[in-house]
Amino acid sequence: PANETSVGEIRRVPHADGSVAAINTASKIEVALAETRRSVVLDRGEAWFQVAKDAKRPFVVEAGRVRVQAVGTAFSVRRRDDGADVLVTEGVVEAWADGAEGNRIRLIAGQSAFVADNAAIERAAAVPSSVDRKLAWRSGKIDLLGETLTGAIAEFNRYNQRQIVLADPALEAEQFDGVFRTDDPEGFAIAVKSALDVPVDVSGSGAIRIGESRR
Repeated sequence: PANETSVGEIRRVPHADGSVAAINTASKIEVALAETRRSVVLDRGEAWFQVAKDAKRPFVVEAGRVRVQAVGTAFSVRRRDDGADVLVTEGVVEAWADGAEGNRIRLIAGQSAFVADNAAIERAAAVPSSVDRKLAWRSGKIDLLGETLTGAIAEFNRYNQRQIVLADPALEAEQFDGVFRTDDPEGFAIAVKSALDVPVDVSGSGAIRIGESRR
């Protein structure tokens, strides 16, 4: 289906109202365009929306209990187990949890927040270019800046059937920078080997191992 992606697939889907969705790896959305409201349900994963302006028909994304509303703007929503991440690239959006409409956050371009299913809202510190880095997946890239090795590996594992395993827990908090293709976990592992001087095993077709297990 056009509104669903498999692991490693990134798809750009135009909608009848002129809006466009970019759907990230292993994600699924359901779109309903009505006369008074445009609704998208994010069943799983992550999607970025470029919303065609139509003041009479607000554009609302539902991710679990989280609601994100815009008129003419661009933003992404990533569903998590306990809420959703919201990142704004253009214009203004409002986000809240269903049943807690009084507690909503207003985000402008360059801002992001995590909205929990329990209605708690955590605004991310505004760091220049951080939103763009987090949306590098739209062009098939993973852009890491000061990311922990654990976080970086989790990102690569979203996009690839071939998983990366961190064999040495002592390396979990090591920080890593770089721009990589989403489909190149081997290249990332080799860069880690070079930067951190740790053993890496990319041989065979099984999991990629970084570091040696310590007994």
